[in-house]
Amino acid sequence: MKGFVRNDPFFSLCGLNCGLCPMKLGGHCGGCGFGNQSCKIARCSLGHGRVEYCFQCKDYPCQHYEHLDDFDSFITHQRRRSDLEKAQRMGPEAYAREQAERAKLLDWLLTQYNDGRRKTLYCLAVNLLELGALQGAVREMEASPQWPEMDKKEKAALLANRFQQLAEEQGVVLKLRKKPKRGGGLS
Repeated sequence: MKGFVRNDPFFSLCGLNCGLCPMKLGGHCGGCGFGNQSCKIARCSLGHGRVEYCFQCKDYPCQHYEHLDDFDSFITHQRRRSDLEKAQRMGPEAYAREQAERAKLLDWLLTQYNDGRRKTLYCLAVNLLELGALQGAVREMEASPQWPEMDKKEKAALLANRFQQLAEEQGVVLKLRKKPKRGGGLS
């Protein structure tokens, strides 16, 4: 969209953690304002003084946030509003540092422990679970005596189970939430 520019390619205007997204990691998306198609929130930003994050707008939260977190696509939308509020509380720089730690962990998980089937799970876990708990779980797994003898597939399965346990403890579901299909009848 002409005139829409972002300074932060890793945290979108509306609260998506683009730096933790499989589309961005795979080089398929530049992120909000970096080659990705525009959206209604980007157009709204242009009309409200080109705010970098929606929480900086005098009208935040607005109608765009009424059902923002209801469904997911290829990246979790579950916490956009709460992530925006966290960034507002912490400040964008501190939030960016935390996201950089999450991105570093995600990159490491994908490099070391992706058996070809864990990318979405790791992206969800790193987006939704508490960072310290994730880091602790990985350290715990790597410290177990059987870890060095395990192959990548076994390690990935063990980490996936541990992340699911953490999710249950934190009341988080590590699955993308699909939007229900309309109709359902035969055409």
